[in-house]
Amino acid sequence: MAALDNLTTEIKEAMKAKNVLALEALRAIKSAVLLQKSEAGASEELTEDQEIKLLQKLVKQRRDSAAIFREQNRADLAEPEEAQAEVIARFLPEQLSEAEVKALIEAIISQTGASSMKDMGKVMGMASKQLAGKADGKTISTLVKQLLSA
Repeated sequence: MAALDNLTTEIKEAMKAKNVLALEALRAIKSAVLLQKSEAGASEELTEDQEIKLLQKLVKQRRDSAAIFREQNRADLAEPEEAQAEVIARFLPEQLSEAEVKALIEAIISQTGASSMKDMGKVMGMASKQLAGKADGKTISTLVKQLLSA
């Protein structure tokens, strides 16, 4: 559990600091990890890839919820969700900028010889593997579409 090695320590520090938002987010991570470990056929420990996917899912859930709350003019509900997303995102590897992601996707397109939207699946497969945990899937997809349709 490389990404989540210090989760228990972080939970203790949030308790001592009486930081309710951080504590909720950290407990959500711990709960999700325990649920994933207890699934049928799951191994004792999560791989680093599984951890990253789990953390990305938790961040995405909170950001999606915050966006819905913002659409409904409920900033009082959106702000805690956004704060929790930031706490969880601290455990993820550093995200690449959009320019860095675009450069990597352009390299993949030239490697594969992709020229049209028909090749999107091939490009997305390679891009998703290379950028796992370093970029959001939605960003990757949007950039691949832009570059292949240009």
